[in-house]
Amino acid sequence: MRNAVSVGLRACVALAFISLMSAAASSFAGPGAHGPDGEHLDPAGAVTAAKSAQPRFEAATELFELVAVLAGSELSMLIDRFESNAPILEARVEVEAAGRKAEAKFHADHGDYTVDDPAFIAALSQPGEHAVVISIVSGDDSDLLNGTLVVAESRVSASSAGHGHDHDRVFERTVWIALGAAALAAGLVFLWRRRRRVASVQRGAAQ
Repeated sequence: MRNAVSVGLRACVALAFISLMSAAASSFAGPGAHGPDGEHLDPAGAVTAAKSAQPRFEAATELFELVAVLAGSELSMLIDRFESNAPILEARVEVEAAGRKAEAKFHADHGDYTVDDPAFIAALSQPGEHAVVISIVSGDDSDLLNGTLVVAESRVSASSAGHGHDHDRVFERTVWIALGAAALAAGLVFLWRRRRRVASVQRGAAQ
């Protein structure tokens, strides 16, 4: 009888542990959580929404057209020919903004041009309107494109506030999980002691 009770108790504890670990995993992998290298573990929908909310602008001339997006630590640009919409590849692209100049790097895997100079991005990320001039040289064609990047002051503060709320929610889930684990453990101990008393009474009656 004691062996049966012990096996049953262990099975209950194992199931409870698995359930609690699953709940904890879902809690810490919720929106705003971070991976082992500090990367965000936001769901795809949240990432898409965040990207669409990033500062951006469009510019065009008779030769070229582009869309630029300030996302994270880089300014990314997609450049096409105005008449045919054919992508401009392997061009020389230089960006001037916020009193600084930087040459854009071409990424063949995505077909975009990016500026990731820390000082340039830091200056461009300041709240306000930034006049941006893009110089493009592609083969025998060259042109200057002008645009205005508007960076809202609430962008940084909202991001920081969201971060704080996310961590608060994770802490709250953790507290509830701990309370649930404590209640479950108390219930299992009570059940184990009750079964021991029943087993003791049964042995005494048998004698």
